[in-house]
Order: sequence, then structure tokens, then C-alpha cells
Amino acid sequence: MAGQKAFPCQAALVSCNGECPARAGFLCKYGCVGCGNCIAVCESGAISWNENGTAQVDEKMCTACGACVKVCPQEVIHIHQSANYIVVKCSNEDKGKAAKEVCRVSCIGCGICEKICTAEAVKVVNFCAVIDEKLCLSCGMCAVNCPRHAIADLRGIF
Repeated sequence: MAGQKAFPCQAALVSCNGECPARAGFLCKYGCVGCGNCIAVCESGAISWNENGTAQVDEKMCTACGACVKVCPQEVIHIHQSANYIVVKCSNEDKGKAAKEVCRVSCIGCGICEKICTAEAVKVVNFCAVIDEKLCLSCGMCAVNCPRHAIADLRGIF
């Protein structure tokens, strides 16, 4: 494990849930393509494949160096505040029907998350939810109410 982290901790996050992995021949053009670039450059060994063949980050091992962010051809990896457990695990920018056709849990831009967020931390941009981590209270209301489960609680509570 990497050294002791200062608070607030940061870690890389893959904004793809892996339900429609491009490397398996599915149609999502926004998700993880399984190229392995991120795994190759991760000096802390924090990135591995999940059961869907999508990159996933172990936040406890991640040093937030940003090397994986730089090499991701899909730009689905970004650095986030680890204290914010509520994250959007989708990068699809297709409209609702088209997004539904390529992935079982893609964001469809319905706006329910945006309407329910009392902190005004969630916005739908290009038909995909985006969470402003500076405003997010990690209450989980957006995750609970997301009809497609594109918003996730990294703790697994919601």
C-alpha cells in the first residue's frame, strides 16, 4: 500500500460501469475500451480489471499521480476526492434511447438526479450526469433515485 494519505484524499476514478465493455464488441463509444494503458502506467498497482473487463481503481492503493488520466484514450479516468463516495459511473453522451440501446446502466440524461439534489451538485451535461464534488454532500439521493443506476455509491451502501 502507498504511504499515509493526507485528507482530503484523492484517487483516480473510472467513469464507466463496465456493463457495455467496448472490447467485448458492444456499441458504447464512450466507455473503457480495455486497452490496458492505465494498468501499464500505474506505478502503485492500483488499477486492475473488473469482472466486466473494465479498468477499476483501488482507492486505498492509488496515489492520484494522474498518469492513468493522461494515457486513457477514452478520457474516462479522472482524479476525484475520495471523501465523495457518490460518483457517476458513466460517460455516455448519447440521448436517452440511444444510450439505452448500448448499455443496461447508462445515464440517459433524464435529469432526475439534478432535480432531487438539494445541494445543486448534480447537473446533466451532454445527456450525462456530472457531480460537482465541491458541492456534493454524499447523501446518496441521486444514486437511490437514478432509474438506470448510472450513479453509484463507492461504499456500496445505496
